[in-house]
Amino acid sequence: MTDLTPVLDSTVKDTLAYVRTHDPDAGAELAELRRRRLTRPEVVVVGETKRGKSSLINALLGVPGLSPVDAAVATATYLQFVPGSELSARAWLPGAAEPVTIGDLTGWATGAQRARRIEVTHPAPMLRYLSLLDTPGVGGLDPAHTAVALAAVERATALLFVADASAPLSKPELDFLVAASERVDTVVFALTKIDGFPGWRRILDDNQALLRAHAPRFADASWFAVSSALAELAVQAGPDDEAALVEASKIAELQHALVELAGRGHQLQLANVLRAARGELARLETAAADSVRAVEADPVRTAQLRAERAALAARKRTESRQWTLLLSTETQRARVETVGQLRTRVAAVQQDFSERVDKGRGEALARLPEQLDAELQAVAVELSARLESTFAAVGEKVLASVFDDSERAAMLGRLNATLRHAMDAAPPRDGSADNVLIALSAGGIAFMAGRGAMLGASVLAVGGGLLVPVAGIGLGLAAGGYVLYRRRVQTDRQQARIWLRDVLGEARAALADEIANRFTDLQYALSVAVDDAVEKRLRDLDAHIAEIDAAAAEDAAGRAKRRASAQQELDGVRAKLRTADAVLAKARVLTPVPHDEEDR
Repeated sequence: MTDLTPVLDSTVKDTLAYVRTHDPDAGAELAELRRRRLTRPEVVVVGETKRGKSSLINALLGVPGLSPVDAAVATATYLQFVPGSELSARAWLPGAAEPVTIGDLTGWATGAQRARRIEVTHPAPMLRYLSLLDTPGVGGLDPAHTAVALAAVERATALLFVADASAPLSKPELDFLVAASERVDTVVFALTKIDGFPGWRRILDDNQALLRAHAPRFADASWFAVSSALAELAVQAGPDDEAALVEASKIAELQHALVELAGRGHQLQLANVLRAARGELARLETAAADSVRAVEADPVRTAQLRAERAALAARKRTESRQWTLLLSTETQRARVETVGQLRTRVAAVQQDFSERVDKGRGEALARLPEQLDAELQAVAVELSARLESTFAAVGEKVLASVFDDSERAAMLGRLNATLRHAMDAAPPRDGSADNVLIALSAGGIAFMAGRGAMLGASVLAVGGGLLVPVAGIGLGLAAGGYVLYRRRVQTDRQQARIWLRDVLGEARAALADEIANRFTDLQYALSVAVDDAVEKRLRDLDAHIAEIDAAAAEDAAGRAKRRASAQQELDGVRAKLRTADAVLAKARVLTPVPHDEEDR
């Protein structure tokens, strides 16, 4: 196969230079994407829930049961499989700077502790060449799955898109594929469970027809039809049956294809950058086409733009106070509700541990601090999850009151950029810093505070694409809590009750304060983002109307000159698009195909 690195590298550099000239911000983002170092290709496995993603990963690695199967995987958790000399796992919790070593992978993956990411090391041969990332299922009834899966896609060198032979692709699957492939050029398709559905070839034909209709870029994509169940049986079978089962499973062919893909990691990374740059070129093409139309000074179009501008300005004057009031009301209501839920949860913990104090003696009392520490961590993780959904609901409700669907679609990019900027620019609160562990001396409680704990972890996509800061709070006993317990309590139940009351009182107060601060941050950031988006839209409309007015004021020669200049700009960006498309078409050869297709 011809090495495409030179042509990909040259096209990426040329495209990025063009984008940077016309949109410095977009150019800077693409340049950052280009600078990322690829240490090990990462294949992100995506697909609808219950399509067999985890079983397929286990079959590819040759380790039955490694990735938990048939479990309601946590909405905010994904599993990353990396090479290692032995099996081990560690998890990243919300607000925690360092991971924790875990043993029960199934329990953690199903969300009992709401880990953000779980890294699993294993000596499986395939992991010497690449890392695999198992994501929550997309579509279904939980859009949070899709948000987390899309976030994981940002790490991808290539995608392994998994469907099964039970039914054709659904609309959520197709929508996810289109969204995920905006920045990932290479997608390998797998059809699982062919052993259980004799009519799988008809389903495969239906899937290809659906791709032609809804995702034409993948109309001619190759599919690997496999059976994870037969591959698992092969691992457990004796030497007489193993070879036949491996051949029937067709897993080996997909394994070889992914290893082959990993060997092209640098080329795939360049193709991903070019794919992202192509999206920016398409946006610049739309803007250039608008400039060409503006030269025509069409009175109907001019009237439409003026009416849109006047309506938006009027809404800003008359409804901005309503927007602010709604945002304030919603955040206040959600804050009070969340604090109330916290109070109830802490009260339940106090009741539970008070009973343990009454019933315990000796060693049981001595273990109390460790047990309370674990329970407080669970409280913090539950609170983080609750804040995620609450923030999402507030943001979605406020946006729906400000913009209709079409306006929201046009403004989401600006809203997200402003939201990130507003949160990053906000001054840190007194006594807080990014990922700093703060010990409250009186009760011995420690928790992660500061903007970094909330913003550094991740963001949650809601409201059709708005990014809301995800709250990650870590809570547990500081060292002082243990010392205080040993000094004051020992086996004295009365002192144990006092210690428990003080510790939980400090925890409740600290978390209530943190909740209030985070809702204040959210309200500020959303307010700034919405106002900025409206102002930006008004400026764009003003500029477009000014272009039309200037063209209308010109004589025929002046308009001709303007038209030529605008057309030249449009022709230029279209030429860049054609070049990018031609090179991306060449890059299709980087995607392996099944051997039966190679022989055709």
